[in-house]
Amino acid sequence: MASASHEVRHVLTILAVAELAPALAFYRAAFSWPAVVETPVYVELSLPGGQRIGLYQREGFGRNTGQVPVTIDAGQLAPCELYFFTDDLDAASARLLAAGARVLSPRALRPWGDEAAYFADPMGNVLVLARPASA
Repeated sequence: MASASHEVRHVLTILAVAELAPALAFYRAAFSWPAVVETPVYVELSLPGGQRIGLYQREGFGRNTGQVPVTIDAGQLAPCELYFFTDDLDAASARLLAAGARVLSPRALRPWGDEAAYFADPMGNVLVLARPASA
């Protein structure tokens, strides 16, 4: 077992976005998470449970990494997904749709046991809303 000093924990996911203002508007409308960091090129939102999601304007993101991420063309998808549990799939799905998400795969019982629906945010990031199998 790893000692506590070597333990790795996930605390932050950062999405590179072409335009920060519309990305932030989407995530605020879809989830209402409070911003804990706001700069002209980066906003960090605090999720329940202590994790955070950052929205970083692509060129600013590139200054940290040394390479600007590829642009996701309209109608295309980023090569990862964000998977969220919710107790109310209907209400959470309605908020995503009202905020501008598009349905990728409707709500269904998945082979791993969760009931889940797949969406794309306006920037092409895949968002999954699920109810845990144990719920």
